[in-house]
Amino acid sequence: MKLSERGELSLLKRIRERFSICSKEVVAGIGDDSAVVMPDNQYLLLTTDMMVEGIHFNLNFMTPYQLGFKIISVNVSDIYAMGGNPRFILLDIAWGGDTDDGFMEAFFDGVEKAMSMYSVQLIGGDLSSTQSGMAISAALIGYVKKPVLRSGARPGDRIYVTGHLGDAACGLALLKIINRPLPMECGDETDKPLAWRVMHPLISRHLLPEARNPNQYSPRATSMIDISDGLFIDLSRICDESGVGARVCLGQVPISPQMKKAAYALGLDPYALATSGGEDYELLFTAPPQEKFDALCIGEIAPSERVVVYLDKSEKPFSVEGYRHWH
Repeated sequence: MKLSERGELSLLKRIRERFSICSKEVVAGIGDDSAVVMPDNQYLLLTTDMMVEGIHFNLNFMTPYQLGFKIISVNVSDIYAMGGNPRFILLDIAWGGDTDDGFMEAFFDGVEKAMSMYSVQLIGGDLSSTQSGMAISAALIGYVKKPVLRSGARPGDRIYVTGHLGDAACGLALLKIINRPLPMECGDETDKPLAWRVMHPLISRHLLPEARNPNQYSPRATSMIDISDGLFIDLSRICDESGVGARVCLGQVPISPQMKKAAYALGLDPYALATSGGEDYELLFTAPPQEKFDALCIGEIAPSERVVVYLDKSEKPFSVEGYRHWH
């Protein structure tokens, strides 16, 4: 059945049936003009992310399941970047009238999987029609006892990242060549050809990103941000907010063997993908030098208000590139 036949009220009823609320903190949820939440004595974290067809996703090579999973993950990543715990989500959906039940159910499968992974509950949102393309927006509510801000970095702090960078950007480059949906959430890859086993984790990092839990880092971090737009531009945001600079050793930026192999095959610079590609959703944080972490140190915070990149002890020119709207 198409959405034009089903109608808004029928879809809303289906959503209420599928996403039941079982938290005592929720006084009123889906169905009222506003959701009502009574939190414990903690800071509230509020974030929102929008995904617009043709800008943030392309259904030529993305399944509805992946779209549903990703809209939850990218919002959770923002809450994690503050050291918080995600709790409740509001989901706004604008779909065309020809959207069918199969698409909607697969989308909600992805939403449900991600919500289960991050222990998040859907408590409301909005439904709308659209004449061209579709748009999905989510607002996430989280709690934190002590938020980790971008403004806390101090000279001498070490700079850390929590995992490989550039995989998602390389995966997107591969998807643009393949140009068809790939159900990455299905099946065992061990029996696939070697080339596919190289590509699979890269493409998966773009289509099904997983937010990095901050619990082992945030209590001792002085500043933190998630790498959504690219390492250099997101590090520059920490430096701008903290009034400091940074020295980064390019050779210490973590790059996976699969990404390096695929990047060279595509004629791309793996370090450009790692520093400017974006959508890695790893955490970038700073901490005093005496602290030790299961994370990768890539440099240190400096007093001067600029970011300097070194390669083999020589300063390397760079531009602060990453994803920015209207550029």
